[in-house]
Amino acid sequence: MADETGGPYLQMACFCEKVLIEQDGVLSIIRVIDRIIVTASGLDSPQEMPVGQINFPVVIVLKAGFARGSHTLKLVPTSPSGKTLGETSVAVLFEGEDRGVNVILQVQLPAQEEGLYWFNVMVSDQLLTRIPFRLVYQRLAQGLLPGAR
Repeated sequence: MADETGGPYLQMACFCEKVLIEQDGVLSIIRVIDRIIVTASGLDSPQEMPVGQINFPVVIVLKAGFARGSHTLKLVPTSPSGKTLGETSVAVLFEGEDRGVNVILQVQLPAQEEGLYWFNVMVSDQLLTRIPFRLVYQRLAQGLLPGAR
């Protein structure tokens, strides 16, 4: 017998480059990502990653299960050094059973350090999942092309 207190349930939580919402409400998730490489080239490129901001969508799809009513969905990012970077909150409405919600949020990540970021996905202050995201800084060597003199 099913647990009549379970839910909401996570169907999907991912970062991507683009989200299309079709006329019938179906989502198309384009180019799922879990890392971004920031590059710098030239002899004067900095040793440390320059501070900046990176923007990309996150898609969170939940199914209600036995959850009913209005709840708060939170996305809480943590930097590689363990610093909480603020949170984004949205109200979601669960109608029960297989009904759910599709939430698309635009992440504006303050790129201040390279490494592994974690994004906690919470509903009504209960942790549903954590999504990892790696930011890599790569310095490209400036040199002669093969065959050039």
